[in-house]
Amino acid sequence: MSNKKLSNFLFVLWAGGAALLSYSLVYALRKPFTAAAFEGLEAFGMDYKVVATITQILGYLIAKFIGIKLISELKKEHRLRFIIISVIVAEASLILFATLPTPYNVFAMFFNGLSLGCMWGVIFSFIEGRRTTDILASLLGISIVISSGVAKSLGLFTMQTLHISEFWMPAFIGAFALPLLATLGYIMNRLPQPTAEDIATKSQRVPLNGQQRRALFINFMPVLILLLVANLMLVILRDIKEDFLVNIIDMKGHSSWLFAQVDSIVTLIILALFGVMGFIKSNIKVLVILLSMVVAGTATLSFVSFNYDALQLNTITWLFIQSLSLYIAYLCFQSIFFDRFIACFRIKGNVGFFIVTIDFIGYTGTVLVLMFKEFFHADINWLEFYNRASGYVGIICTVAFTCSIIYLVQRHRREKMACETKPDEKTGNTEMLQLVPITVEA
Repeated sequence: MSNKKLSNFLFVLWAGGAALLSYSLVYALRKPFTAAAFEGLEAFGMDYKVVATITQILGYLIAKFIGIKLISELKKEHRLRFIIISVIVAEASLILFATLPTPYNVFAMFFNGLSLGCMWGVIFSFIEGRRTTDILASLLGISIVISSGVAKSLGLFTMQTLHISEFWMPAFIGAFALPLLATLGYIMNRLPQPTAEDIATKSQRVPLNGQQRRALFINFMPVLILLLVANLMLVILRDIKEDFLVNIIDMKGHSSWLFAQVDSIVTLIILALFGVMGFIKSNIKVLVILLSMVVAGTATLSFVSFNYDALQLNTITWLFIQSLSLYIAYLCFQSIFFDRFIACFRIKGNVGFFIVTIDFIGYTGTVLVLMFKEFFHADINWLEFYNRASGYVGIICTVAFTCSIIYLVQRHRREKMACETKPDEKTGNTEMLQLVPITVEA
């Protein structure tokens, strides 16, 4: 193995491992309380745990909205301070959750969600814009799969084995997660900056002010609207599947671990495919491949849903197809799509802006689904409802993502031709117009 390959391998272990562990610890500050039942407790006339969950998600959602500006403008020298402040506030809110009287302590969960809502964007900012970002982002994406289950298991262990109350359990786990996450933040902050070769391959990543964000959105508005709307519909469909799956399928004769097993296998398959993208240098080819995979998934959703009775699929096969089709889109946009998008069109910006924006819209859908679950008590056939929704969402998203592929290919071709015919022509006279190197006149 050459020195360069060994150096790249060690860097992937260092940066990818730190990123994976960091976001896993974010889950340790956010998710353990979901392992508690809080049986017999009510808050303001509703189930106590439901109120606590909704309160935390609302804080998380607002953080996403704030993050559109905050993460877009965050400079690299302020990342570590942001992480440290966030984890301190998160742990302080868990202590308040344990000490304040019920039901008023549920409001502490709002600040817990608020403090952690931007952590994905901050952690991703350490690894974006590098030749190895595809692999690093794939490693970071693994944390989405493993962290929630591990956090719940830690919560159960703390309560059942250490006999710590369900109110103090989240703060107890958070007390260990806080110093570890701060240390990992310091380690990531010590990562070497992208090299000249990285910048040449993936473009330089810089903060974006409000004027630049608006210019960037307007510049790519057709494809961004298609992606954001289609992703929102897929996230809502995914949340319906996750929250109402026991109502949709008959679990008799199946292990309670079936969901976790299927989702873990599906996600590892997808992340392996994403990792392979690191060996493809052409950014436009990667974008087309990623969206083609998503189109294949959404088209399959429609086909399976509209032919459910004729296909007669067993439960495991049906669940595998649903999870693969939905997760492939979700992880595509959470990991490498926007990093390649920026590199492809030489955008002067950062991935955080795109990820936080798409997360905000997606979590809005999550809140709507959660509200629907708790307040809309309709007697419906969940299997029929899901299949119909999945079929129509699949059609709409297949069209939207196909149009996105056509737009990106044509946009890339036009800008490449403009660059070849006018090699000395600059993008524009203002900084705002320099978000992309080529501006095609109508």
